[in-house]
Amino acid sequence: MANVKGSILGNAVLRREDPTLLTGEDKYFDDIEVENLGHVYFVRSTIAHAEIISIDTSEAKEIDGVLGVWTADDLELEPFLSFPMFPPHFARPPLAKGKVRLVGDIIAVVVADSFSVAADAASNIWMDFNPLASVTDPEEALQDGAPVLFAENGSNQCFETSIGLEDGNPNEGADHVTKIRMVSQRLAGVPIESNGIVAIPESNETMTIWIPSQNPISVRPVLASELGLDESKLRVAAPAVGGGFGPKSGTYVEYIITAKLALLLQRPLKWTELRSENMLSLGQGRGMTMYGEMGLDFEGKIVGLDAKVIADAGAYPAIGGFLAFFTQTMIQGVYDIPKIRFHAVSAATNTTQVLAYRGAGRPEATQLLERLIDQAADELGIDPAAIRMKNFIPKEAFPLTTLGGANYDSGDYALALNKALEEAGYDSLLQEQERRRISNETKQLGIGISTYVEVTAPTGLHIEYGAVEINHDGTVTARVGTSAHGQGHITAFSMIISDLLGINMDNITILQSDTDKVPRGQGTMGSRSLQTAGSAVHVASETVLEKAKELASHLLEANADDIVTGEGGLHVVGVPSNSLSWGELVQASNDDDKRPDGMEPGLAHELDFDGTDSTYPFGAHIAVVEVDTETGAVELIRHIAVDDCGRILNPMLVTGQQHGGIAQGAAQALFEGIFYDEEGNPITGNLMDYAIPSAAELPSFETYNTETATPRNPLGAKGIGESGTIGSTPAIQNAVIDAVSHLGVMHIDMPLTSVNIWNAICKSQSS
Repeated sequence: MANVKGSILGNAVLRREDPTLLTGEDKYFDDIEVENLGHVYFVRSTIAHAEIISIDTSEAKEIDGVLGVWTADDLELEPFLSFPMFPPHFARPPLAKGKVRLVGDIIAVVVADSFSVAADAASNIWMDFNPLASVTDPEEALQDGAPVLFAENGSNQCFETSIGLEDGNPNEGADHVTKIRMVSQRLAGVPIESNGIVAIPESNETMTIWIPSQNPISVRPVLASELGLDESKLRVAAPAVGGGFGPKSGTYVEYIITAKLALLLQRPLKWTELRSENMLSLGQGRGMTMYGEMGLDFEGKIVGLDAKVIADAGAYPAIGGFLAFFTQTMIQGVYDIPKIRFHAVSAATNTTQVLAYRGAGRPEATQLLERLIDQAADELGIDPAAIRMKNFIPKEAFPLTTLGGANYDSGDYALALNKALEEAGYDSLLQEQERRRISNETKQLGIGISTYVEVTAPTGLHIEYGAVEINHDGTVTARVGTSAHGQGHITAFSMIISDLLGINMDNITILQSDTDKVPRGQGTMGSRSLQTAGSAVHVASETVLEKAKELASHLLEANADDIVTGEGGLHVVGVPSNSLSWGELVQASNDDDKRPDGMEPGLAHELDFDGTDSTYPFGAHIAVVEVDTETGAVELIRHIAVDDCGRILNPMLVTGQQHGGIAQGAAQALFEGIFYDEEGNPITGNLMDYAIPSAAELPSFETYNTETATPRNPLGAKGIGESGTIGSTPAIQNAVIDAVSHLGVMHIDMPLTSVNIWNAICKSQSS
C-alpha cells in the first residue's frame, strides 16, 4: 500500500496531549463545576475488626449546612461483589453493616453544602463497637485459630490454584537445590490525582457520572445495575486522569454511595478522596509471600522448580485475590524448566483490598525466579549472566505453551541480555567490584541482573472496540474502547491513522472514555491498548482506505491498484493532479449517483478487534548500586534496561513508559511498603511514613530496545506499560544483595532500606 510521504511509524513524534495538559485546558474530575453541588464525606472505621453495636449520627445531623447523614440502616444498598468469580459472601456492604473488617471501612456518609461542613459533621459521628481480633498477615490468616473475616466461608482462604501437584517432587535427582523465602511487599498506587466522583442527576432515571477511571465505559453496566438504572440512561465518563497504575480501574463502593445519594437528593454530588483516605480506600498491590526451591545440576542447568505462594487479598477479596493465577501463568519465565510444581492460595485479611497494581501478579513470578537463579549462581559459583544464558528458552522454540499455561508468541531472550551486558560494560563492572572488595572499601559495588517475560492483554483482554470515520470536511473521527491516563494514546492512534490515510495528525480526533461517544470498551490495563485498540483503528483505517480506493477508481476511471494516498486525499499513481480530496470522497460516498453499485454510504468502519491471545514482551535489566557497609545506605547509580515490546511505533512513547515503569520498580525495591501493626492499624498511612522516591533519588535510566514482532496483531506490537516495573525490581534487589554477598548475606526482603541492609550485614557477621 503506497504512501507518498512514507511511514510515520517508527519515528519519535511529540505527544499531541501535552499542550492542553500543560496549559490547564484539560480538566480533571475535581475541576468540573456544577451549580448547587453538594459534598460527600465518608466516615471510616478507625479499628480493623469489630462488631458494630451502634452508630450515633444525631449531633452531625444538627449542624447547619448538613443535607443528610446515612448509615447502613438508613440507605438501602446491596452488598457489592467486585469480582464475580468469588462467592457472594465476600461482597462488601457499601456502608458497613454489623461488622467492620478494616481500618477505613465506611460506617457513615455525610452530605453537606460544603466540604468543610461535611468534614465537621463527620467528626461528630460516634461508633460503639465490640473489638475483635484482627489478622493482617496472609500466612497467619490461613492458620488454624486465626480470626475469620467471613464466617460463611469457614476460613480466610478465598482462592486456590496449582499445577503439577500430582507429578511428585520436580527437583528429584537434582545435584543442588536452592531454597528461598521472600516477600513481595504490599504497595500503594499513590497516583498524583486521588480517587473521586462527580454524580449529576438529570432526573430520577438519568444521570451523568464523571470518574478518574482507567475503564469508565466498562464501569457503566456495573453502576447501572447497582443503581437500578437503565444503562442507556446512565452516562459514565472520565475527564483527564492523573495516573492510574491499576487501582483506578473498576467500581468502588464510594461511587455507588455517592451516585445513589445524588439520585435520592436530586442534587449533583462530589466526593474527592483525601490523601489519607487514598492510603486506606484505594486498592493496593503485591502482598505475596513466596517460597521457592530450584533444582539444578552442577553445571547450573535447571532441573525443576517447586514454588508456593500465599497472596493477600485484603478485607473484601476482589481481583487481587485472583492475581496468583497470573503468577502461576508466568512462573516459568524465560527459562527452559523441565518440571514445575506450583501452588498458591489467597487469604482475606483485615487490610485494604488488593487490586491489580502495575504488573499484577507477573512481577511476583519474576521476582521469585530471578532471586532463585541469582542465589543458585552464587551457591554454585557461576556467573549470574552465564547461568541465565545456559537456561534460556531458545528463540527457535517459539511459539510454545509453557508449563504454566502461557502461550508464548515470540522471543529472543539471549539477544536482550547480550545487549544489556554490552551497554552496561559488564566486564568492567565486575573488575571494579573486585577491586573494591580486595581493598575492603566501605562503599561496595553491587551488580544485579534480571531477565523477564511478561504477558500483556491477559485473559480475555485481547479484544477491543475501535472505529474510524472520515468526515465531510476531510477530517477523521476515531473511537476507541481504551481509556488513556498518561500513556499517549491520542498520539499513537493518530499516528496509525495518519500513516494509512495520509491525513495530518492535527486533523484526527480520538474519542475515548465516554459512554456517550463510545459504545463499548474494556479500558486500559494489562499493557493492552496499542495491540488491541491500536490494531482496531489500524484495521478500521485499512478498511476505510480500501473502500475509498474503490470509490476513487470508479470516479477517476482508474484501476484501484493504481490509487494511492496523497496530499489531502487520493490520486492516481504518477498523476497527482488526477485526484479527489477526502471531503469530495465522503460527499461522493453519500451520493447514490456517484457510488458504485452495491457500495454502502459513508467512509467509516467499526469493529471489535480480536488478537486471539495475549502477547509476551520480554527483556533484561542490569542495576548497579553502591552500598555503604557501615550504615546500610544504598544508592542506585545506574540502571540499564533492554525491553522488547515487539514492533515500536513511537520510540519516544516507549521510552517514557520504560522510565516510568523502572521508577516504580525501583520504588518497590528500595523505598515503598504498606505495613500494619498487630492490631491492624496501618503505620504507613500518609506520605510522611510511606516513602515515594522523587527524581532526585533515582539516576537517569539507560533504556534500549530490541524488536521481536508478534504475529498476533497487524502492528506486530506487544505491551510496554508494565515491563519496566517487572524487570527493574529484581535487578535492583539482586544488585543490593550482590553488594554485600561477600559478607555472607544471602537474601534481604524489600524494601531495601538502610536499616534492613544494616541488620542483614550485622546478622551475617554474628552468625
